[in-house]
Amino acid sequence: MKTTNWKALGTAALAALALGGCAYHGGPDYYRGYEARSEQTVRFGVVEAIREVRIQYGESGVGAASGAMLGSIAGSHAGSGHGHLAGAIGGAILGGLIGQEIERSGNERQGIELTVLLDSGRYIAVIQEAHEMFRPGDRVRVLSGRGSTRVTH
Repeated sequence: MKTTNWKALGTAALAALALGGCAYHGGPDYYRGYEARSEQTVRFGVVEAIREVRIQYGESGVGAASGAMLGSIAGSHAGSGHGHLAGAIGGAILGGLIGQEIERSGNERQGIELTVLLDSGRYIAVIQEAHEMFRPGDRVRVLSGRGSTRVTH
């Protein structure tokens, strides 16, 4: 019996670590490794409009897998005889759904859509995490390179 409890505790710890690794910190102050030491184009403009949005980063499946694993362990302790198997299957399904939802909500961030009138007269819209406060009329820099664009003051 003690072995099963240690296994469940170890599995829970591994699942928590795996889900914690899914967190992404983005924004104008964060760069990914491949963005360092690469050239970016700088343009200037004025913020015309701002709209709040939600940004959903991809799911890795770790939440569902971890939840299913933990749910099957917890569910296998229910009932007796064939109840162990049914409990494990039910626990795996329910745990997988709960784990998937935890990962989904953990990967969602508050964002903004900025419409910028560039000095060239061209309009662009950039969606990014809401780490800086912008107001219509703010003078901004638009940095673009390596497939990403960000707006900063």
